[in-house]
Amino acid sequence: MGEAADLFDLSGQVAFLPGGYGGIGEAIARTLAHHGAAVAFAGRSRDRAESAAARLREAGHRASAAAFDAHSVASIRAAVDAVAAEHGRLDILVNCVGLNREQPLAEVTEDAFDEVFAINVRAAMFLGQAVARHQVAGGRGGRQVHFGSVRSALGIRGRGYSAYCAAKGGLALLVKQHAMELAPHAITVNCIAPTYVRTEMIAHHLARPDFLATTLPRIPLGRLGEPRDCAGAALLFCSPAGAFITGQTLYVDGGITASQ
Repeated sequence: MGEAADLFDLSGQVAFLPGGYGGIGEAIARTLAHHGAAVAFAGRSRDRAESAAARLREAGHRASAAAFDAHSVASIRAAVDAVAAEHGRLDILVNCVGLNREQPLAEVTEDAFDEVFAINVRAAMFLGQAVARHQVAGGRGGRQVHFGSVRSALGIRGRGYSAYCAAKGGLALLVKQHAMELAPHAITVNCIAPTYVRTEMIAHHLARPDFLATTLPRIPLGRLGEPRDCAGAALLFCSPAGAFITGQTLYVDGGITASQ
């Protein structure tokens, strides 16, 4: 019984969640904190990061906040170093940073294309690098999780997703490469790739009368994702239960990628 309980024990560990003060990120933060981890939020808005941290502290957990700019490698490194210095260690990265700029193929601009890659791929590259430096130096192994999308495996009809699909596809392969380079240090690297998850980020879709009628029939399980669905996947990857899983993309999608 004791060994089974230890499978999801994160006591004493420190988890860094850049972009983690949204609906999915906060669900993950609560889950990791419930299992014993201290959580450090970071994002463009220090106020939002601090508010998320305050909610965790009010619930009796350890949490802190920092601001950083995902466009800037210097800012990424400074935020990671600050978290490691404040908490004395850094064990887990859950990268919730992401961005889409929807443009039809004929109208894709260089600036929009470059920004989507900067946030979805370049930031992931340097977040992973900065965290890995502390994980390797700590000598305790570690976990890195990045958020992808079903669009890393599937295009979409009728939408201008060239940049987003290419970036999320690139992220999935970046995860595999980072997993190979960090495996000798007992650091796992994986990707969670959801479909639509019921959060504020898709409120504009939910406001469309036809959205659920056209979307739900494409999802074999017949519902949208919920933040807790992603939190469960993150807990697996971040905990001892996921110690032998690396370089993988887990599609939290109700069966979409299994059926298309």
